[in-house]
Amino acid sequence: MAGLGRDERLLDLATGTGDLAFLGAEQCGSVVGLDVTWRMLELASGKRRGAAPRFVAGDMLDLPFAAGSFDVVTTGYGIRNVPDLGRALDEVARVLRPGGRFFSLDFDRPGNRILWAVYFGYLTVVGSALGLVLHRDADAYRYIPESLRGYPGSRQVAHLLERRGFEDVGVVPVLGGLMAIHHARKRKGV
Repeated sequence: MAGLGRDERLLDLATGTGDLAFLGAEQCGSVVGLDVTWRMLELASGKRRGAAPRFVAGDMLDLPFAAGSFDVVTTGYGIRNVPDLGRALDEVARVLRPGGRFFSLDFDRPGNRILWAVYFGYLTVVGSALGLVLHRDADAYRYIPESLRGYPGSRQVAHLLERRGFEDVGVVPVLGGLMAIHHARKRKGV
């Protein structure tokens, strides 16, 4: 979907263990993965796959890069967890060159109240079970449904993108709308 080019510079925010950054490095000339958590960056750096991104510790609310440094910014499960979504999107716009592209994959908030209740319950139960099985800690993934409580949902995120200097904003529903991919282009002249 991103249509990455060899000469493009990509920034992957909330990179975690670097999965999106490594995928980008297969296609782009320069890739940086940023995460606020050192341990995640250690795990990402320990992976060895072909082209290697550069990993940087940093905060999405205060990106350590000059304005217009990147052609593409991606994030997977990142914007839902940031404490100030508007400020994070302003930072994305700042580091993108005019015409640069933004892509975000995240959970969504179904509009139907019954579906929302079932979805929230499912994430709570399955998250607890996975946390217990994988990490011996039922709370390991409990943050996911909790983070959705304050998340505005895909439609509101799309409106925020439009108000913050992006155009061609779109939302692609995934898994029947339980997740969503946002895509947007920074307006030229902004």
